[in-house]
Amino acid sequence: MKSAEMTSKLFRNCSLPERVYRWFNWAGAYTPILMLMCTILLVGGLSRALLVLWQFDRVAATPVWPDIFLHGLRVDLIMAGLVAAPMVLLLPLLGHRYCWAIWKRLTALWALVVVFSFLFMEVSTPTFIAEYDTRPNRLFIEYLNYPREVLGMLWEGYLPTVLTGILVVVVLTLLFAYFMRPWLQETRPRSYRKAIVLWPVVVLAVFISVRSTTGHRPANPAMFALTSDALVNSMILNSTWSVAFAIYNLRHEADASDSYGSMAMPAVLDEIRKEPWLSDVVFRSEQFPTLHQQTPARNRARPLNLVIILEESLGATFVESLGGRPVTPQLESLKDSGWWFENLYATGTRSVRGIEAVVSGFLPSPARSVVKLSLSQTDFFTLGELLKKKGYDTGFIYGGEAHFDNMRSFFTGNGFDTIVDQQDYQDPRFTGSWGVSDEDLFEKTHEDLKQLHASGEPFFRLVFSSSNHTPFEFPDGRIAPYDQEKNTVNNAVKYADYALGKFIESAQNSDYWKDTLFMIVADHDARVWGSELVPIKNFQIPGLILGADIESRRIRTVASQIDLAPTLLSLMGVAAEHPLVGRDLATFPDAPGRAIMQFNDYYAWMDNVFNVTVLRPDQAPLSGVYSKETGQTKYLKQAPQEAQVRKALAHALLPLKLYTNRSYGLPGE
Repeated sequence: MKSAEMTSKLFRNCSLPERVYRWFNWAGAYTPILMLMCTILLVGGLSRALLVLWQFDRVAATPVWPDIFLHGLRVDLIMAGLVAAPMVLLLPLLGHRYCWAIWKRLTALWALVVVFSFLFMEVSTPTFIAEYDTRPNRLFIEYLNYPREVLGMLWEGYLPTVLTGILVVVVLTLLFAYFMRPWLQETRPRSYRKAIVLWPVVVLAVFISVRSTTGHRPANPAMFALTSDALVNSMILNSTWSVAFAIYNLRHEADASDSYGSMAMPAVLDEIRKEPWLSDVVFRSEQFPTLHQQTPARNRARPLNLVIILEESLGATFVESLGGRPVTPQLESLKDSGWWFENLYATGTRSVRGIEAVVSGFLPSPARSVVKLSLSQTDFFTLGELLKKKGYDTGFIYGGEAHFDNMRSFFTGNGFDTIVDQQDYQDPRFTGSWGVSDEDLFEKTHEDLKQLHASGEPFFRLVFSSSNHTPFEFPDGRIAPYDQEKNTVNNAVKYADYALGKFIESAQNSDYWKDTLFMIVADHDARVWGSELVPIKNFQIPGLILGADIESRRIRTVASQIDLAPTLLSLMGVAAEHPLVGRDLATFPDAPGRAIMQFNDYYAWMDNVFNVTVLRPDQAPLSGVYSKETGQTKYLKQAPQEAQVRKALAHALLPLKLYTNRSYGLPGE
């Protein structure tokens, strides 16, 4: 009794860190490892609970509620095992009395670094979700390559949030260090013999924690994709593991689409070549299996020039006649002047994905866009390469820095002679975080086109806008604001539309208009998010072809960005041999349409009557029906038809097969 009272008294006299430490010090040399693992579980669980409260309406609407916390605990155990593993493996070498001081400092330092990193990722998560509707993923890593643009965006748009987040992370890390202090004050080495006896058991426990399954493959994010809401699926994870897995996938991009299923290359090509617009053409090349001859729908003595205006983040969300907000009056006023697309869909959610589809006609894949992949930096097909071989002056005009997203390297290596970016503008009217304003961009473009036309040489220009990008900076006094607050996406879109309208008006009054084909199209929507596995509504984008002798026409068939390149060549009057698998809408206006969409790890195929097939990594495909009226996809209980799955799978597997074999290009001279 006296002994118990004495122990109780001693415990009451202990500081708070010492009291907490007593709950762990029975683990001997494993004490800091156990403290670290428990901290990961505590932070991960608390962060998940706060995210669920924040997004409770979406979480409660899914069948995974309330089991999300049990599944989340499993993910946090994986993370806890991963961060514990290095120290567990080092313990036999450093856990004895001769290295005790080193062991204490090393484990404490490792624990502090891990906790700081884990806290940083969790604190960063709400802001990332607010922007991209998912936990940090591979996009988080890719943006780290462009610190100037990212820091500028954070400074202008998220400074209070960033400063608060940094303060929270630092304070909580110092709090963890405060509780680790008793470990560093240990003077008596713990039993090395006991630690070694327990070591095999601890190693096995850590291994089981990390693998988290008895299946033939370790746990991966696909195992926790339990609902049709991608955000809720990501909440089950923790952000550190989500990013770590993204880094792992970056090292295995060549076979990233294999998780959808397998199909031999001959079978893939058979499915691709069944499309009505490819069924009668001849494929003569073994090196370039999709290479074929295209005969244009318009015969011209002199093919037209081409200008593609790629509008940043201009989804159908901002076009009233497509069901969006009325913030693009200039674009709407032009829709009767040319070919207006009523059912055009982007292939992805990033600018480079839009570039890949529009300029190269390349199918999307779960890997990074080919704009950023190493094997496609030279000898990869682009309209620039094709038109350059036909005597065109080719170039890319941008208001920001062309190195962003590796655009400069991709374009210069694949047929673009001229690159104009931010450093080439003298005294621009306005410069924001992402470069000069769209007005500056289009004034530069207009002067360039006048000079090119005066030279008599045919030309192709890709013009990429940037004003409609977070933090939505643009010059004052140009538009009547749609929102009361200035720097909003609606106001930025309205400004971008204003600048576009001014440019088209100048072009229509210029000599080059009658000889030039213009394509106005978005790279993707501003924010692709929602409670669906693949939010198809946010993949719809506007598209308009005008200029020269192009008549007014409504394109009502479902179309994809990959259809634009062959259609433009056909309208320009360019006869060409190329590897494009998209549909020439000028020659095949009545063929059944389809849209192809890559969203995170999911691949969606939608046919002309809005039947949807979704391929999921390491899971069975889903079938559904998309409604344009509601903007929702109703997924069906029955599996999709085998023919639809084969068609979708063939198109999902083809791009990386062509990329890894360097088989998407033009034959040499």
